[in-house]
Amino acid sequence: MLLTLKNLNRFLILSFAALTLAACTTTPQDTASTSSSSSASKVEVVDGVYVGTDTVEMLAVDVPDRVFFAYDSYSLTSAAQATLAKQAKWLKANGSVTIAIEGHADERGTREYNLALGDRRANAAKDYLMTQGISASRITTISFGKERPVNSASNNKAWAQNRRSVTVRTN
Repeated sequence: MLLTLKNLNRFLILSFAALTLAACTTTPQDTASTSSSSSASKVEVVDGVYVGTDTVEMLAVDVPDRVFFAYDSYSLTSAAQATLAKQAKWLKANGSVTIAIEGHADERGTREYNLALGDRRANAAKDYLMTQGISASRITTISFGKERPVNSASNNKAWAQNRRSVTVRTN
């Protein structure tokens, strides 16, 4: 009888785990995209801000290297702050590492305007890291404006992916 109860418990635990994993495998769709593609994507645009993972690389294990911004904005969203908090934690644990924060914009607007916006985005990320205890001497900023898009298409998804700051390790 004891063996049967053990097997039943294992079966229930495995069934629950399988159902839980199955529920977590749905992929959000790009709510701002006009594409009618039926393929699944790891893209989600919430209130005009790209929050997907398909263009995000890692600064370190489980530390995303970039944050995204709303159109014509350099305000940090809560998702951006969470990413920067992870970066700050990693930077504190790796005190000799220096970084550069690249500011980027989408293709809309003049070159000069987008360079200024990219600069404000990079500095918003830098300022947040500084509030988390990271020394300004470890952080440089540079703006590329619209000159280095990660997605060269001209649609909402591409624009949202290109409105970003990227943290790059410099040593």
